[in-house]
Amino acid sequence: MSIPIILSLCALVGFGLSNFLWKVAGNNNVFPASFMLVETGVVFCLAVIVHLIQKQTFVLSSKMLGLASLSGLTAGIAIISTISAFRLGGEASVVSPITSLGFVIVVLLAYILLKEPITLSKGLGSILAVVAIVLLSR
Repeated sequence: MSIPIILSLCALVGFGLSNFLWKVAGNNNVFPASFMLVETGVVFCLAVIVHLIQKQTFVLSSKMLGLASLSGLTAGIAIISTISAFRLGGEASVVSPITSLGFVIVVLLAYILLKEPITLSKGLGSILAVVAIVLLSR
């Protein structure tokens, strides 16, 4: 198994657990922004630790600084929206599959902006995944 696949599986587990913990937070009527501040603080500390362990200085071009800021903004909106949906009684088995449809945006943007090909198997797999997610969220 390749390193990118192993790392992707680690991300899958991490995002899955995060989504579950957002559901727990929503069930406990947590104010999403407060939860996100603590969560972001832990992510910040982890990033600093990784920099120190790998002895890597902070280097980011102005273009990538803007991209990171946009990514943070969109992630923040996603986190607040997801926790709020759970807080308002949304079921994890409905909300989480719907938010997982974000991969469709990634595939389309990668095709349009990065010129990544959509092969028959990728296209068919994406369609089947969307169908599965729609069925899960009913």
